[in-house]
Formats: sequence, C-alpha cells, structure tokens
Amino acid sequence: MNFFSELKRRNVLRMAGLYLVGAWLVVQVAGTVLPMFGAPEWLPRTIVVLLAIGFVPAVIFSWVFELTPQGLKRDEDVAPEQSITPRTGRRMDRMIIVVLVLALGYFAFDKFALTPRREAALVSSAVPNESKSVINAKSIAVLPFENLSEEKANAFFTEGVQDEILTHLARIADLKVISRTSVMQYKSDVARNLREIAQQLGVANVVEGSVQRSGNRVRVNAQLIDARNDAHLWAQTYDRDLADVFAIQSEIAKAIADQLQAKLSPNEKKAIEQPPTTDLAAFDLYSRARTILLTRTQSASNEQDVRQAIELLNEAVKRDPSFFDAYCQLAYAHEWFYAVGGFDHTPARLAQAEAALQAATRLRPDAGDAHLARAQYLYRGLRDYAGALAELETARRTLPNDARIFELTGYILRRYGQQEEGLRNLERAIELDPRNFFTLQQIALSYQYLGRYAEAIAAFDRALTIIPDNIDARIAGAQLEFFWKADTRPLHQTIDSILARGPGAIAPVADNWFLLALAERDPAAAERALVALGDNPCWGEDTINLSRSFGEGLLARMTKDEARARAAFAAARAEQETIVQAQPDYGPALCVLGLIDAALGRKEAAMEEGRRAIALVPMEKDVINGSRMIQYFAITAAWAGEKDLALQQLELGLRAPAASLALSYGVLKLHPFWNPAPRRSALRKNRRLPRAQRHKINRIECPLSAIR
Repeated sequence: MNFFSELKRRNVLRMAGLYLVGAWLVVQVAGTVLPMFGAPEWLPRTIVVLLAIGFVPAVIFSWVFELTPQGLKRDEDVAPEQSITPRTGRRMDRMIIVVLVLALGYFAFDKFALTPRREAALVSSAVPNESKSVINAKSIAVLPFENLSEEKANAFFTEGVQDEILTHLARIADLKVISRTSVMQYKSDVARNLREIAQQLGVANVVEGSVQRSGNRVRVNAQLIDARNDAHLWAQTYDRDLADVFAIQSEIAKAIADQLQAKLSPNEKKAIEQPPTTDLAAFDLYSRARTILLTRTQSASNEQDVRQAIELLNEAVKRDPSFFDAYCQLAYAHEWFYAVGGFDHTPARLAQAEAALQAATRLRPDAGDAHLARAQYLYRGLRDYAGALAELETARRTLPNDARIFELTGYILRRYGQQEEGLRNLERAIELDPRNFFTLQQIALSYQYLGRYAEAIAAFDRALTIIPDNIDARIAGAQLEFFWKADTRPLHQTIDSILARGPGAIAPVADNWFLLALAERDPAAAERALVALGDNPCWGEDTINLSRSFGEGLLARMTKDEARARAAFAAARAEQETIVQAQPDYGPALCVLGLIDAALGRKEAAMEEGRRAIALVPMEKDVINGSRMIQYFAITAAWAGEKDLALQQLELGLRAPAASLALSYGVLKLHPFWNPAPRRSALRKNRRLPRAQRHKINRIECPLSAIR
C-alpha cells in the first residue's frame, strides 16, 4: 500500500479538511463576536496562532490513533478485521458537510446582514446627530441682516454690520457663536423658520436685524430671539449719524451678551469697543472683499474671485493704512494664491503675503487675529508646522469661537501624520461652523486619507444637504465608490445626469469624466472629456496636477497610438518644465516632470527628478505631500522599467499614513496608470482595503514581467 492510500485509509486527509474548515469558521465567528464583548485586539490573533499550531498535532493524531468501539487505540494495535476506519470516514464526511454548510451560512450572513450593518454604522458615525446633543443656553447665531436702504449697493455695508456684530460676540469665551460661513446661507429676503434654523446650527438663540443707510444717517434694528420657544428676549433700534455705526455694533454686541448673562473679561470688552477702521469707504471695500472670499469657499475655487478680493483689499488699506483686519484678509488671499490654489507658487507672491502680515503685526502685535494670520502664513507659506501650532495656541486664547483655529490645527496634524487627531479638530471646527461646505469636504478627505470610504461618502452626503446641486460633492461621493470598490456605475450615472443638463454643465468636472472613460476603456468618451477639459488638469490630487496634454498622452498609451502619445507627452513636458524653472525647489512640480520623462523614455532624468522630489518633501516634514512623492514615484519607476523599485515604492506608498487615490483599489485595478497592473502580492499589503476587496485582488492579472 502506497503512502497516499495509507493517508486515506487512516482518514488523515479527512481530518485535515475538517480541521481547516472548522478553524476558518472559528476565526470568522471570533472576529465578529469578540469585539462585541470588548475583547482585546490581541485575542483574535492569538486564536489564529493557536489554531495554526494545532493543525500539525491534529494530523499526527489521526495518523497514529484509530477510533474503535473500545475507544482510541494506536493504529498498529488494531487488527485489520477489527478496523472500523471506513465507518469513521463516512462519519467524518458527514461532519465536513455540516461544517461546510455552517461556513457557507456564516459567509452569506456576513455578506448580506453584517456587512451592510457595519457600513451603516460607519455612515452614522460620520454624520453627527445634532438632535441628540445638548444645546448650550448661551449659544447664538447672528443671521444676515436685511438691507432696507434704497440703494441696493449698500448690501455689502449691511453684511459688514452683521459681520462685525458676529465678530464682537465671537470674542466672548462664555458664548458659543456660529461662524459667518454657516449663517450667511440664511438670506434675509426669504421667510425664515427660526426654530428649524437654530436646530440646524445647534444653537438656542438667534439674532435678526436690518440696516437702512440714507445719506449721513444710519438706522440699525436688532432683536434677540430664543429659538426654542420663539420668545423675544431683547430688541433695540439705533438711529444715528453714519459715523456712529461702529459704536452701534459694539453696543448691540454688549447688550446681547448682557441678555445672555455672558461674562466679559476686560480684554474682551476692550476688543468689542475697538472700531475696525475710521474710514467708511474702506470698510465698504473690506466688506465686499470678505464676502467674496467667504463665498469662494462655498463653491469651486475661483482664481478671478480672489484676484478681485485682493484688489478691493489693496484699495481699503490704501485709504486706511491702519486697517488691521484688511491686512489680515490680504495676507490670507495672497497665501491662497501661493499654496492653496497653486496659481502662483512664486517667491514674489509669498513676499506679498508676508508684507501684509508684517503690516498687521505692526498695528496689533498681540491681537488674536494677528497670531492666526501668522499661523496661516507659517503653514501655507513656509511649511513651518511647529511654529504654526504655537501661533494657533496663542490665538485660541482671544478667539475662542473661531472655527479657523480648529480647522487649521486639523490640517497641520494631518501633515504630521496624526490623522485621527486632525479629524477630531475638523469635527470641532464643524461644531462652530456646521454649514461650512468646504470643511465638510475636508472631513471627507480625512476619512479618505484613512481609507474609510464609507464615512467619506457620508460626509459628502451631508455636504450635499447644504448645497444640494453642488456638482463637485455629487461627483466626489460617486467617485469614491470607484476608488473604494472599483465600481464605475455610480460615477457613470452621475456623469450622465450632468451631461443631460447641457453641453457646458460637465466642464467643472470634466476631469472626473476623463477618469471614468479611462477606467471603462471608452476612448470616444475620453476624447469628449478632453475637449470639455479645456486647459484644465486631467487629474489632481493635493499638489499633484497632471495637465490636459498629459491626459492626451495617457489616452494614446491606452489605445497604443505611440506617435500621438509621444507628441502629447512632449507638449506636457514643455508646459511642466516652465513650471519647474519658475519653482526649481518645488517637489510636486518635479514629481510630475519625472512622471512625464518616464513616459517619454527619459529614464535617467525621470529617476533623478523623482528622487529629488522625495528629498525636497520628506515625509517627516509633510506627511501628505511626502506620501504623494513616494506614491507617484512608484508610477514613474514602473513606467521607466524599474520593476523592483516600482514594487518597493508601491509597498511604501501603500503603507504611507495618507492614502492616495492613485493607489486605491479602483485605480490599481482599472486605471491605465497601472496598465498592466502591478504584482498582486504588493496589492495585498494595502490594509486599508476591506477584506472582501483584498480577496478580489487575487483575481487581478498582474505578472511582474508586465510592469514596464
């Protein structure tokens, strides 16, 4: 009798199969049940180790011993005519069938019952339940005032009056005051349900009012209402000379604080009484600029809007060189151009931001807004995160209700790799600014960095309750389904619905259309998307922006049109080289240039540029951009034919604290960045993927020899 026949006779193979199926079932059930009872994280791992160790003894036991009517006996002690191994084998077959049925039942239960519940729990955790929170009796929202002036051009003046009253109240630590970004959505020219508004903002009280400006006179009416019972707590009308408008704003703020029994410190009282400027024309210019900048954060970033705001602020400080608040806003606008919008990442633009900051600091060196402005400059301009955090801590003492402090703290902590703590600060910011569309998008981005796509989608859904027709948020939520599950259907449906609106509707999200077309291998749709793109990038992730010419080259590679691909990438290189020459030490620009050179077969240049980009933006200094340099260098190395280096960088990129869309499951599986896809062993290391998706990776064809 040969060895294999002996294994079958002694039921060793049956024992091995029964043990493996049973062990798998135990591990799955333990992974579901133990966390419900608060079991420590090491316990499920210990069970797996013990079951693995027990496999060999179980197999040896089935070889050595045989089950007889008299009990267990060594196999050599049982005469052949007394052996009942065939009967035992049939019993084991029935046991294996039972365990397999249980395993299949558990698999179906997990897929159709437990997984939807887990995803629903993630969604509910991402969207705070405001109705369950305790409303602070000293919480307040200052709603937009009604402009009763005959000249509608005075609307900005009215907004400025409301903004100053809000700003004064926000300096009082004993109050909770909602930021202007959230309250400005409740326009004064429509009927308001104050109780509903208060619930949406999470406050107990609201302030309404009106402003009428006529010649050199101004009339301001204000009233404080307890929105929980619609009780009018206080109301006052001020009819004075226009020059007294700033005094009126201070008086209203102090009267409201008094009605809410809020304690004012001497410094808070002094800050409330200090007028922003003595020049009403400068105040008008400032109010217009501030509204423009706030409105910009409620929509797609608009370069022209920020340019207009800068012009208005320059006029304001020209009229009043001591206008502190205008300098703070001017510094922010220049920083946006330099770092956020990325339109002018040059020393000249940074110098303009620094000049505005220095002017503000000279005027009020100890003001909280001066420290906040310096924190923003250090963060966006110099990437000095430690210095920015120190300035924010100082600013917090005199700006207790400023959501920007928590928002910026969240961004910095993300750069340090402290994703969870950064997320908590962003959630604190949204408590003070609950209708801030941009901050909700950033919360979604934080979840995305953590690879928690269900919660990211929930955050985008919440943003859509604020601006239901916002195309960017609609696209982002649908796009995450692609990145998360390699499912193009939600994105396809969303793109189709936008295209149905008319030929111009798709332009703001043409890059997403191009992504979809590439993933679905639809060259015709990709060509149409390129036309809709105009001169805009075809792909953008944080500071990585790939031009339209790059997209044309990518499409040509996909369709194997080598001549067109080379021409397109050559055009992309000329554009990118101009950017690099203007910003030679800007890592993201070099990273993109390296990717283009790899596409053109300039291997040595591509490797040098990619490595220099990594050196310029080390992960120790900037986790997010540092992660991007490594993650996109993996693509560069793959395109340059450096197979081992590509896999090494891919694994490093997958382990980076900030997950990249370029390394998401959907892109790795379907996008021509990875065409053919990289080795499946490297893909498995992406622990951010749900278990089911890691199993799917086994079905992706990804031979090492295919990487080029």
